[in-house]
Amino acid sequence: YNKNQVCANKMRKNSYFVQKNVYTRHKFIENTNMKLNPLSLIPAVIPAIPFGAARNPEVSINLDTEVRRLNEAQQINLAETYEGKVLLIVNTASKCGFTHQYEGLENLYARYRGRGLVVLGFPSNDFAGQEPGTESQIQAFCRLSHGIEFPMFEKTSVKQPGASELYERLGQAAGYPRWNFHKYLLDHRGFLAGSYGSRVVPESGPLEEQLLSLLDAANKDGGE
Repeated sequence: YNKNQVCANKMRKNSYFVQKNVYTRHKFIENTNMKLNPLSLIPAVIPAIPFGAARNPEVSINLDTEVRRLNEAQQINLAETYEGKVLLIVNTASKCGFTHQYEGLENLYARYRGRGLVVLGFPSNDFAGQEPGTESQIQAFCRLSHGIEFPMFEKTSVKQPGASELYERLGQAAGYPRWNFHKYLLDHRGFLAGSYGSRVVPESGPLEEQLLSLLDAANKDGGE
């Protein structure tokens, strides 16, 4: 009888610990999901694409597409308007953890626009609804809060399904943005030179160094 009682007690004890461990694992998963920060899903750095080495070597982005200026009726053709310019194309948002990057983007534009750089901003509400305002509100925010002078355009979808014509071409060549403030760098011929993730700040070493090399190449071609 004593041996049977001991076995029964052990079985009840083991069952208790199994149930406790299962409950603990479930609570851990539940708490982890509740506290999940969307920004934790973004890679710290999406490596830059070396010059002329996107998904296809020497891939040229077709910029022959019409886009509308932010809060205006005017449409422009990107290929015609920015022919011969080095372009930094960015999907922006006003209520994002990376919104402070507006300052760095404007600094780059102010510093290098005389050498042929143009920053192009495309507000997008694709990620966590972080650009919910009207175009008028977005324009006021950019000008009053960040002193933005670089060209801004209509609210745009940048991911599948439904990416705009421009972002469909960029996404096919180098992958679609995974969050706000993804940056594509194009040389003066329209070739994709780099793709930088949201966590790469505009004035970071790798991005600015590559940008400068593209400006040097553009100015050299222009002087020949």
